[in-house]
Amino acid sequence: MEAIKVSGLRKSYGKLDVLKGVDLAVAPGSIFALLGSNGAGKTTVVRILATLLRADGGRASVHGFDVASEPGRVRRSVSLTGQFAAVDEILTGRENLIMIGKLRRVRDPRAVADDLLARFSLTDAGGRPVATYSGGMRRRLDIAMSLIGDPPVIFLDEPTTGLDPEARIEVWKEIQKLAGGGTTVFLTTQYLEEAEKLADRIAILHQGTIIVEGTLAELRKLLPPTQAEYVERQPTLEEIFLAIVGRDKEKAA
Repeated sequence: MEAIKVSGLRKSYGKLDVLKGVDLAVAPGSIFALLGSNGAGKTTVVRILATLLRADGGRASVHGFDVASEPGRVRRSVSLTGQFAAVDEILTGRENLIMIGKLRRVRDPRAVADDLLARFSLTDAGGRPVATYSGGMRRRLDIAMSLIGDPPVIFLDEPTTGLDPEARIEVWKEIQKLAGGGTTVFLTTQYLEEAEKLADRIAILHQGTIIVEGTLAELRKLLPPTQAEYVERQPTLEEIFLAIVGRDKEKAA
């Protein structure tokens, strides 16, 4: 059984057809990346699968439950991190996590909160109101909140937007751990490198339909064979940043 199954999914806003018959299948415990330009309909797909939006046609199921006829069961099986951090600015980071833990009825929500603060390098900031957090810190807290309760399917809609390189890599590691533990991750992203590093399968949504889908190796075969050329490779800005920051941390230690 697929963790996510979509067939002929359609959605329109007035005369604008956003989804024109989307088909896709996601295997359990895998990371699936949905790519597309702005306005391609990626978030619309996620919102329909998370039961926040009704489709105009087609069928979709998540964790074996139909999103239209069994929305309650779908919601109990999923967690969603949207494009903007959904955190309470008045509460502290730890209080936000404890609140979600209580809502999801997890055992010892305080211990769960402390564990997640450590995993996302937020322990020192855990006692501060979220209003004092940077944008990147809020994003990491938001993602940490989505992991509470160990939902079998997690939707991450552009999860690393606004994060610095170090924080982005931390999030990547957590996503890989989730899939390694059997969680299904449905990811939308604007960062092609993110899809390359994380996804087991990748689909490209364009003008309302999936125009190509497969593993990275399969997608590479769609292009003409490359010619081997020896060129001097310069380090990327991200590699330079991480090397310098890491060196400073070693000196401080």
